[in-house]
Amino acid sequence: MAHGTDRPEGRPLVLVAYAAGLAAAIATFGLGPTLGVVAGALNVVFGIYFCRHLAFAVAAARWAERDLLAADVGLETYTPSVAVLVGCKNEELVVDGMVAALLALDYPADRLTLVVVDDGSDDATGAKLDAWAVRDPRLRVLHRRPGAGGGKSGALNEALAMVDAEVVLVFDADHEPEPTALRRLVRHFRDPSVGAVMGRCVIRNGQDSSMASTVFVDYLSGYLVNEYGRQALFELPAYGGANCAVRTSTLRALGGWNPETVTEDTDLTLRILLMGQRVRYDVSAIDFEEAVVSAQRFWKQRYRWARGHQKCLRDYWRPLMRSPHLSPLEKVETTLFLGVYHVPVLSGLGLLLTVLRAFGVGDLPVIGLLPLSMLLFIGPLAELCVGLLVGRVERRSAWRLLGFLPAFALSIWITSRAYVDGMLGRPYSWVKTSRSGATSTVARSAAPVPVPAAAQAPARPRSFALPGEDR
Repeated sequence: MAHGTDRPEGRPLVLVAYAAGLAAAIATFGLGPTLGVVAGALNVVFGIYFCRHLAFAVAAARWAERDLLAADVGLETYTPSVAVLVGCKNEELVVDGMVAALLALDYPADRLTLVVVDDGSDDATGAKLDAWAVRDPRLRVLHRRPGAGGGKSGALNEALAMVDAEVVLVFDADHEPEPTALRRLVRHFRDPSVGAVMGRCVIRNGQDSSMASTVFVDYLSGYLVNEYGRQALFELPAYGGANCAVRTSTLRALGGWNPETVTEDTDLTLRILLMGQRVRYDVSAIDFEEAVVSAQRFWKQRYRWARGHQKCLRDYWRPLMRSPHLSPLEKVETTLFLGVYHVPVLSGLGLLLTVLRAFGVGDLPVIGLLPLSMLLFIGPLAELCVGLLVGRVERRSAWRLLGFLPAFALSIWITSRAYVDGMLGRPYSWVKTSRSGATSTVARSAAPVPVPAAAQAPARPRSFALPGEDR
């Protein structure tokens, strides 16, 4: 299974079938009874997700803090060869902090390769990376031509072809891992059934804006509660795309990252499960990243996540149901995981039904729709609250929960738009998230000064050349 599926993304006939089925039901049974059945079905779906959210919240509240303080087991005794890969496209604002953090990783130098890809940048990213490579021989820089294609997956695949290591570790350009993060991730590969390991990402610029503050709390919920719960209850966390390690032999057997998807992390998670290996989550492997600071950037980022995640559900649910490597319960949980970016779409439908009933459309009394409305919020709110508690944030951060009301409404619109665009097959390609570089967890005062392009030698020292280029 090289790169998942060759199915086209669009499913316009499915949308037509939905509309025809609804029209036929209304014509046969009437508008009120039909809307009542739809509302009942939504209540069942939201009830299942509510129980799932609540189970994750209970698991995290009971055990997550203990695991955060657990003994450092196996950090010194297992050191496979590791290649750290980072793709950068127009990242001049954050690249110094990222490289400084990579060079500070606590790992034997003879077992570690650092490769940063300048993915056709047209700003100072390439020059800054070359300046770092001149100063420190541990860093290698790969320069891709503009328009090379494949997005993040294409950049990582080119870097993968040029390294020889047992484990590949991936960070994004705005990430700054703690020095021990690498050791904490790779120790799980002692188990031959483990194909990938994900660490915990923490937002470092939560004070930059109200949107960044909302994302900060969202990440506490996502990593300290949701992913922790999936690990604790099902041992089915996801490979998250950054601050993640993957066994090189597994990755190469799967043909690398999929350049045909905009969420290569979810795609790789599913292909690892389908080949019979597992993903693990280490809550103590901490990496700091930058949150989006505006609604516009939030829209672009979450639209990409929704578009890719929804496509993965359409492409992989049949192979998942047929997989001999997953139990029935694991198949159900994986399907629920893939459906996460469909739930806001259904939430929008549920709110529409509530509004229609308020105007007298439909047979159900308003009280019959209250569970529908309550389940939209209580489950995720429980995760958010536990995330604040386990993360031990300051008390006034509880007010940040109010930011989730507009964020939830925005998410309904984003995911609904992504769903319709995907089903209609509207073209979309990978779009990078813009960074501000306003905050950092490492000192940048020692960052080397880039050499102007005109003064550089024809060959870039300690950098890879692309196939066909002169070295």
